[in-house]
Amino acid sequence: MTEAYTNKLLMIDLSHESFEIIPIPDVLKQEYLGGKGFGAKLLIDKVPPGTDPLGPDNLLMFMTGPLTGTMAPAMRGCVVTKSPLTGIFLDSYFGGSFSPEIKYAGYDGIIIKGAAKKPVFIWIDDDQVEIRDARSIWGTDALESNRLIKQELGDESIKIAGIGQAGENQVRYALIACEYNRQAGRGGAGAVMGSKNLKAVAVRGTNPVKVHDPDGFARACEKAFRELEVSPDVEAFRQAGTASSVEFANETGLLPHKNYQTGTFSKASNLADKGQSKHLWLGSNACMGCPIRCSKIGAIRTGKYKGIVTDIVEYESAGLMGSNLDISDIRAVAHLVKLCDCYGMDSMSTGAVIGFAMEACEKGMIVSPEGIDLKFGSVEAAEYLIHAIAARKEGLGDLLSCGVKSAAKKIGKGAADIAVHTKGLETPAWGPRGVSGMGLAYMTTDRGGCHQRGFPISYELAGEWEGQTLDPLSPVGKAVMVAALQNYSAGTDTLVKCDFGSYGISAATYAELFFTATGRQITQEKFMETGERIWNLTRLFNLAEGMDSSKDTLPRRFVEEPLPDGPSKGHLISKKDMAYMKQEYYKTRGWNEHGVPLDKTLKRLRIEYAKSS
Repeated sequence: MTEAYTNKLLMIDLSHESFEIIPIPDVLKQEYLGGKGFGAKLLIDKVPPGTDPLGPDNLLMFMTGPLTGTMAPAMRGCVVTKSPLTGIFLDSYFGGSFSPEIKYAGYDGIIIKGAAKKPVFIWIDDDQVEIRDARSIWGTDALESNRLIKQELGDESIKIAGIGQAGENQVRYALIACEYNRQAGRGGAGAVMGSKNLKAVAVRGTNPVKVHDPDGFARACEKAFRELEVSPDVEAFRQAGTASSVEFANETGLLPHKNYQTGTFSKASNLADKGQSKHLWLGSNACMGCPIRCSKIGAIRTGKYKGIVTDIVEYESAGLMGSNLDISDIRAVAHLVKLCDCYGMDSMSTGAVIGFAMEACEKGMIVSPEGIDLKFGSVEAAEYLIHAIAARKEGLGDLLSCGVKSAAKKIGKGAADIAVHTKGLETPAWGPRGVSGMGLAYMTTDRGGCHQRGFPISYELAGEWEGQTLDPLSPVGKAVMVAALQNYSAGTDTLVKCDFGSYGISAATYAELFFTATGRQITQEKFMETGERIWNLTRLFNLAEGMDSSKDTLPRRFVEEPLPDGPSKGHLISKKDMAYMKQEYYKTRGWNEHGVPLDKTLKRLRIEYAKSS
C-alpha cells in the first residue's frame, strides 16, 4: 500500500561510527502515529531510568510526522530526548525546512546515540551516511557553522540542524538551530547534542513523499487551506504573528514584569506588533509550504543596533527578554534574542534566568560582576550575562547556565523563593495568577512549565468551555478542560502539525488529511485516545526518573504572592487551590491520588510497561 510513511528510521551510533536502518513496526504507527508518539515510545523503551541526559546512552531523536513533506500545513518536526535541564521527558518542536528534508531523504526519523571522540557533523545524502570531522567549525555560532558546512559540501540547498557555542559548552537550556533560523528551543536538546560532540546534522533528500490517495489528499489540503483562510485567529497571526499577544497579555494582567513580580508593563506596546513594525519588520515570512506566514523578515533600522538582521520577536521572547527584564526598546530586545539565536540558547529560559539574577542581586543574594550594574532595565547587564552564560564563564555565567532551579539551590539565601519554574523548566511568559487553569496546565505538563501542551487561557477569559461556564479565578472545573486540551495537543503533535494551523483546521480535516495520506482511518476520538496514551506514557517515564506528585506544583511566586496589578489584582493560586485541581486532574486522568496511572487506565490504553517503582 502506498502511504506517506517511509517506514524507516535511521539509527546512527556515534561511538562506533556506524548506522543502521530500523523498520517501523505497524503497531507503532497504529498506536502512536508519528512525531511525539514515536519519540515517546522509543524513549521509554530505549532509555533506562537513571540514564545521564548528557551521557552517551541518552538518545537524541529528530522525528517527522505522517504529513511531513507533503503539501499539508504540517511541516514542523520535533526533537525528543531526556532533558539535561529537568531530568525528565523532553519534546521540542521546530519549523522551517529541516524536517521535510529528513522525509525526502527517505526516513520518518533520525535517532542518534553514543558520543563521538572528537567534534563531528553527520552528513545524510539520501541513503549515504557519513560522520565527518567538525573540529574546524567547533566554536563557531549556529549561523556561521551552517554557512561553513554548506561551503564544505558545496550545496546551498542542504538543510542543517546544529548547535552554537552554548550547546558545545552544554548550557542546560541550549537549543538546536534548524534550517533556517527555526529552533527546537526548550529543555536543552542542544546540550545533549553537544555532549555527543555533534556539531550538526546536514541532510539532502531527493525522494518525493507519496500519499495513499493523491486526489483525495489534494481535496483535503484545499479544505484545510480554506479553513485557515476564513479563521480570524489565523488572519491575526498572518498580520502580526504572536507579537500581538503582548498587549493582550498586558491588558489581562498576565504579562511577566520584573521576574513575574507584577503582571503588567506600562511600555508593553513598544514590544508589541506596532513597535516591531516600526523598528524591525520589512515583510512577511513562512515556514516551508505554510500558508499562514506568521513570521517576519527585517532588520533593526535605527539606533545602536542598526543593521542587525532579524525576524519577528515572538511573544515569549518579547515577554521574557523584554518586559520581564523591564526593557522596553524592541531594538535592544531583538539584539538580545539574536545573540541567543547565534549562541544557540533558548531565549525564553535565558530571559527568565537573567530576570532571576537581577532580582537576586536587587535582594542582596548575589553581587554584580565587576563593572556591571546588574539591575532591571539594564540592556548592558543582560548582554553581559548572555555572553557569560554561553561561555559558562566562571562565576555567574557558569552558575546560571544550569537554569534557575539549580542556581537558586546553589545560592541559597531564599533564592528558591524567587526562582520561577516548574519541574526545572523556566515558566513561559504567561503568568497564571489570573487564570487558574493555566496554572494547572503548568503543574501537569510532561516536560515541565510549558504553555504549548494545553493553553486554556482563551477559554478561561471567555468564561466558557464546551458550554460550561468558567470562572478564570476558580480552581473548579479546570481539570477536564486541561486534560482534554493536553490530549488533543499530544494526539495531533504526532502529525507533526503547525501549532497555529489548529486555530483554523478542524479535527475532521486533520483526520481526512491523515487518511488520504496514509490509507489509515482515524477519527477525532482516535486523536484524543492517542494523545491520552502518549500522556500516560510520558508520565510513566517521568515517574521512573523520580518525579512524583510533589513536583506537580507551581513556584512560590504564584502561590504565596498575590498579583499586585491588573484585572485580577489580589489573586493567587493557593496551596488549597492547587491541591483541589491536582486531585480533580488525577481522577480525570485515571490516576491514583499520587498521580500514578492506574492499571485499568494502562490496560484501556493498551500500554504495556514494567513499572520500576
